[in-house]
Amino acid sequence: MVRVTNGFVRHRRHKKFLKQAKGFRLGRKNVYKQVRLALIKQGQNAYIGRKLKKRQFRQLWIDRLSSALRSRGSKYSVFINQLKTNNVVMNRKVLSNIAVVFPEVFDKINEEISK
Repeated sequence: MVRVTNGFVRHRRHKKFLKQAKGFRLGRKNVYKQVRLALIKQGQNAYIGRKLKKRQFRQLWIDRLSSALRSRGSKYSVFINQLKTNNVVMNRKVLSNIAVVFPEVFDKINEEISK
């Protein structure tokens, strides 16, 4: 009987992993065991980064709103509270973009909710 090894399958699998590690440095680009570990770590960091990105963008929108409101003599916390009490449903992303791109419109929104 012929002895069968998994050489072909193993070679294909190794090639697939090595291709994903293109651009890595030192042994992390060509030593299979290090490549595997590096790709696992890369996946973990990518997952964490996707979560952090959302957090950082929300903070950016809040900072923009706060800055725009401060220049108009108001506070961010008061503004958000007035939005909620007046049942105005606009998220921070949209409000910050309006404040930056269309300051006149933002002034009108601010006047409406402060009445």
